[in-house]
Parts: sequence; C-alpha cells; structure tokens
Amino acid sequence: MSAIGGALRDAKEEFAQLMTREVGKLIGDSRDEVDLVAAICDYTAQHGPAVLADETREVKGATAFVTHAPIGVVYGIQPWNFPAYQAVRYSIASLMAGNGVLLKHAENCTGSGLFLRDLYERAGLPKGLFGVLIITHEQSDRIIENDLVRGVTLTGSDRAGRAVAAKAGEVVKKTVLELGSNDAYLVLDDADLDLAVKTCVAGRLYNNGQTCVNAKRFIVTDKNYDAFVEAYVEQFGTIRMGDPNEANTQLGPLVSRGQRDQLDKQVQESVAKGARVLVGGKVPDRTGWFYPATVLADVAPGQPAHDDELFGPAAAIIRASDDEDAMRIANGSRYGLGGGIFSRNVDYARELATKYFDTGMVFINSFGIATPDLPFGGVKDSGYGREHGLEGLKEFVNVKSVTIG
Repeated sequence: MSAIGGALRDAKEEFAQLMTREVGKLIGDSRDEVDLVAAICDYTAQHGPAVLADETREVKGATAFVTHAPIGVVYGIQPWNFPAYQAVRYSIASLMAGNGVLLKHAENCTGSGLFLRDLYERAGLPKGLFGVLIITHEQSDRIIENDLVRGVTLTGSDRAGRAVAAKAGEVVKKTVLELGSNDAYLVLDDADLDLAVKTCVAGRLYNNGQTCVNAKRFIVTDKNYDAFVEAYVEQFGTIRMGDPNEANTQLGPLVSRGQRDQLDKQVQESVAKGARVLVGGKVPDRTGWFYPATVLADVAPGQPAHDDELFGPAAAIIRASDDEDAMRIANGSRYGLGGGIFSRNVDYARELATKYFDTGMVFINSFGIATPDLPFGGVKDSGYGREHGLEGLKEFVNVKSVTIG
C-alpha cells in the first residue's frame, strides 16, 4: 500500500495530464486528485493492519476472538468524474483486506483504469490481483454472477444502483452503493453571508460541477435570501470558462456532449416550470462541451433543479421561511449523500447536523468532498455502505467468530 502511494506521487503529473485529457478536469483538480488517492494509500497502510487484526472477546467458559477474513473478489463499477479516486478508494481497502479486485471503469476514462493497473503492478502488487475489464453493461452482469465474485460496489446514478443491486441480490452478493445526490446547503438566519456565498460558489463549481457531493441546492431563509442571491449571482457571473490546462481557467468543459445536453435540458425544463435564470443558462457558441456557470432562482418542487441531480455547474437557490423550513426542504429530497449548514452558532448547527439532517455527511460552515479518515456514503436514494475511514476497511470482509472451548 505504501509503495503504491509513493508510485502515485512519482507519476502525479503524468496521471493528472491523462485525467484532464480524458474527462476535461481542471489540471489543478487532477493534481489534487492524485494527492488524495496517495493519501488514501498512506492511511490504509497505517491503519489497515490494526483495524483488520483479530479482536479478543470475553465469552463465558471459552476463549473467543473475531477475525476479519477476505471474501474473494470484489467487483467495482466506477464512473468517469474522478478517474483515479473512484477506482482507488474501493480497490485499496479491498486489497488491504486480502481480496482480489476487478474494475469496470467508465468508457470515458479507460486509459486511467489501465494506468492504475500498471502502476499497482510496478509498485509490487502481484499481477492479476487488480484486473481491469473493458466490457459492456450486458457483460457486466455475467461478472456479478461469477462464483468467484463475492462483493460488488458501484458509484453512479440511482437508476444504475437499482439495476446492479437487483442483479447482485439474485445471486446473494453484498453490495456497496454510492449513488446520486442533490446536496442541500442551508443558509440560516444567523449565517455569515460572506463565508456562505464564497463557500457555496466553490462547492457548486468544484470538478466542473460534476461531483456527487457538490453543493447543489442552496436553501436560504427569508432574512438572507435577497442578499445571498445578489452576491452569489455577482460571483457566478465572473467565472471564466476555458482550457482546463490553463492556470486561470475556473470552469472547464463537461465530460461529453451528452452530459452537457442533459444539463441544458434540465435547466430549460426547470425554467418552463417556473424557475428563473439569473446568470448563464445558455449553451455557448464555442468548441468543446462547455456550459456556463448558471444560477436558477424561484426553484420549486416539480422542477428538475429541485427534485433531481444537476450534474454540472448549475446552482438552484430555494427560499425558506425560517431555519425549520430550510431543514424541512432539505430533508424532502429523495437523496441523502451530503449537505451543509451555515450558522454562526456552531452548537446549534451541530445539533441540526447530528439529530435532524438526513444525510450521510454534513459540512458546517465549510465544503468538502472526501478525506481518507472519515466514512463516505449516503442514505435513501443515495445508496448505502461506507468507504474510507475505519468503517470502510471492513465493508468487504468476512467478520468471523471463532470460539475455543
């Protein structure tokens, strides 16, 4: 694990350039992604042996312990938005537990999958323990059915998650699903508005807006609504689109024409149902699959911007009457991956986060994506199971009880 982390750092620029060429990520974000996956390797190497060690338990009249045995092969179906991170986060934990790993990466980033396979083997992983499959969705079902495959993990849409979970359920295979989301960030009555606007702009545009845990819905109380909208629109209106390899570019192209057109369709449908475009909202006349930083106001139930996931740089601003109403709107979503709360009263925000916010992750007065030491995952239509942290290391092991009479 440590050697893989070192190999990733040595290949940082080469890998970053590959990811930017394949999916259009800003080059700085690609470099940060390599740093993140190297840190995941470090964390796993440091904590894995202790987390997965045998645990002695007190049992009357016997000696007992719990051991964490590998289960076999773990099959990962991964998306294109983080070509390195999506593949590394499940494979490193699974390999640490003693499992073999198969990867079906998105066709947009086949090169990144093969790059990782070769890098793992250069770092010393026995050949074949990390296999990359270049296959269709139909062939993927055959992999799930294979007797050697004992666990399946998918990151993707809730529709894809249902299909994979159904197939795995037919053959009684464990699944971990990290699916879509429509993360709500609450700007409460006592919020620091400058901090909220700055953070929510960055949180919406990170990775060209193509991240499950991007900040997507901004639920703002009456007290702050007008001021928040004005400041947010002002900042979004200055966002520079351009070549993702240029240092001054703030927003690169989306991954494909289909992704760009789908986002535009959702924006236009929202407008047809009552939303207002305050900035952006129109496909630019230029080469590349660009979409401008877009702000929608008057967002309400029944609109894609309210009910669905906008996977791109389009922000939905929703008015709430007060703090309680803001939390009600946030929890009304069928998704529950992440979310945020802006409040000067941290104790109050912490209580809301722990007792009321129905998500897998909450950021208070901040925005974040993932860290190696904290569990990552969601609830409701955002999936189940956890990756990262001590919890993620035990997702694909046989927790076996052994009793000695």
